[in-house]
Amino acid sequence: MAARVHSGTWLTVKRLRAHALLVGATLWALYVWTLATPGLRDRNGNLKGADFLHFYTLGSLALEHRGADLYDMDKQAAVVATRIPEAAGIRYLPLYPPQVSILFAPLAHFSYGWALTLWWICTGLIYAMCCYSIWRACPNLRGHGALVTLLAAAFPAFFHLIAWGQTSALALACFTLMFFLLRDRRDFLAGLTLGCLIFKPQMGLAAAIVFVALGAWRAVAGAVVAAVVQFSAGVFYYGKEPLRQWIHTLANANSLLPLLEPKPYQTHCLRTFWAMIVPWPALASGLYVISAAAILALTYSLWRRNATPLPLRFSALLLATVLISPHLTIYDLAILAPVLLLLADWLMAQSPEAANRIGTLLYLVYMLPLLSVVTRWTHVQLSVAAMVALVCAIERRSREGRQRKLSDS
Repeated sequence: MAARVHSGTWLTVKRLRAHALLVGATLWALYVWTLATPGLRDRNGNLKGADFLHFYTLGSLALEHRGADLYDMDKQAAVVATRIPEAAGIRYLPLYPPQVSILFAPLAHFSYGWALTLWWICTGLIYAMCCYSIWRACPNLRGHGALVTLLAAAFPAFFHLIAWGQTSALALACFTLMFFLLRDRRDFLAGLTLGCLIFKPQMGLAAAIVFVALGAWRAVAGAVVAAVVQFSAGVFYYGKEPLRQWIHTLANANSLLPLLEPKPYQTHCLRTFWAMIVPWPALASGLYVISAAAILALTYSLWRRNATPLPLRFSALLLATVLISPHLTIYDLAILAPVLLLLADWLMAQSPEAANRIGTLLYLVYMLPLLSVVTRWTHVQLSVAAMVALVCAIERRSREGRQRKLSDS
C-alpha cells in the first residue's frame, strides 16, 4: 500500500497520502453521518450492520439448539421479527455451514445493537492485527508506517467489510497466518489454516487446486483435517441433519444465485464479470471456466518456480482466490490487504519501470472497487480486469527473473 519514490514514477508518497486522506475521510465521514440516527435504521432506511443480522439470527438459533431451522428462511424471519422488530421483513439466503452459527452464539446473548458494536470492534482488531503483522514482515515499508496505516484505514474493501458487518476478516486472518506458516515451511499447519476457510469454502478453492496440483500433500492433509474438525463441531452440537441440509443447499446454489446476488455490480470475480457482459448464460459460464483455468495455470506456474519470492507467489494466490471464486462480494476484497503490502514492499526494491507498471495495477486494484456502482450501467467490472492484469504482470516478472538468472549462469 505504499511505493518507493522512484524518479519518474507517479506513485509518490505525497500523492498516495493525499489520495488515502481523500478516500478515507469521504467514506468514513459519510458512513458516520449515515449511522447517526436513533434506532437500528440508518438515514437511508437500511438496517445498521446489514448482513450481521443473518449471523445474529444464526447465533440466536444456536443458543436454542435449533439446528433444524438453520436452513429455513421462514423460521429465521420469525426469529428476526421477535428479537429485532425493526428488522422485521428482512430475509437472508442461508448458505453458511452449521458451525458458523455456533461462533455467533455468544453475541446472540446481547441485544442486536450491542452485538453489532462488539462485532465491529472484533472485525477492526482482526483487520488491524493482520495488516500490522504483514507490515512488520515488509522491511522496505518499515519507514512508512503512518502511510500504511492511513491506506489500510481507507481501503474501500475494509470500509465495506464494516458497513456490511460481514465475516471476511476471519478469512483475512486465515490467509495472514498461512503466509507466515508457508514462509517458515510449516506446510501442515499452513494447510490447517487453509482448511479453516471451510466456513467460506469459495475462499479456499484456488489454494486447494494449486496445492493439489503441486503435490503439496502435507498442506492438503492439514486442510482436510481442519475442515473435518469444523464439520464435526457442527455435528456434535446439532447432529448430522443440518450438515446434510447445508450440502443440499450448496449443491443447488447455482439456482439460488439471483437471490444471493441481487446487486451483481457489487461482486468482483470472473464469473460475474462475464455474466454482466455476455447475455447468454451458457457462453458466460464457458468463458468463466476458461478464464479461471488460465488464472489457475498462471498461479500454478508461479508456485512451481521455487526461486520466485514467496510474497509474489502468495500475492498471485490471493488474487486467484478472488478471481476464480464462484461468488465474491466487495467486502471479501479485504483478503487482498496482504497483496497490497507484500507487492508494495517488493516494488520498492525494483526498477522504476516495474514500479510504474505493476505499481499502477496495484493502485487500481485498491481504488477501482469505489467505481462498482458505475458497473450498473457499463456492465464492465474494471476491478476484475485490473486483478487479471496484475496476476499476468507478476507471472511475467517472475519468468523474466528466471530467464535472467539462467542467462547469467
